[in-house]
Amino acid sequence: MGKYIACICEGGAESAILELLLDNHKLIFEREDLIEEELLRCRKGRDFEERYLKKSFAGKITVYRILDSRRENFKLSKAYKNKVDVINVVTAPEIEMFIILNERQYAEFKKSGMKPSEFCKIKLRYKNIKNYEFVKAYFTDIDNLIAAIHEYRRISKVHSDEQTFLDLLR
Repeated sequence: MGKYIACICEGGAESAILELLLDNHKLIFEREDLIEEELLRCRKGRDFEERYLKKSFAGKITVYRILDSRRENFKLSKAYKNKVDVINVVTAPEIEMFIILNERQYAEFKKSGMKPSEFCKIKLRYKNIKNYEFVKAYFTDIDNLIAAIHEYRRISKVHSDEQTFLDLLR
């Protein structure tokens, strides 16, 4: 293996989306490129160090953190600063926007003044919107997910030091 990649997901919905993209070979990396060939759920840098960096890696590790908060820190000790590149993939405001966009309800959502999760529950009548199984079942057509990702990027305010799901697509 020439490169090492860790992909850390904040929640179930993010994990479901990444699983779908991995299963359909739509990402810039494959499951085989991932440390332990799986998505990780490790929010703290120190925990990540303890669990995964104590192993010997011949090269640099790229860590993709999929999260909806711009405020979460991922601090690594000085020993790993030059061995690990951390890339934040921010899904703010919320992952539910993919569903709102897929349902072509963005204009209605903007008028509502609701949070994306509220809009999905009240107006679209989807329950368990952040649930892994719900998201996997909802986006069985990968083309709908890809289209929602493209549209989300178009309407989002992305900070210069951040990436979105679009940046991870092939």
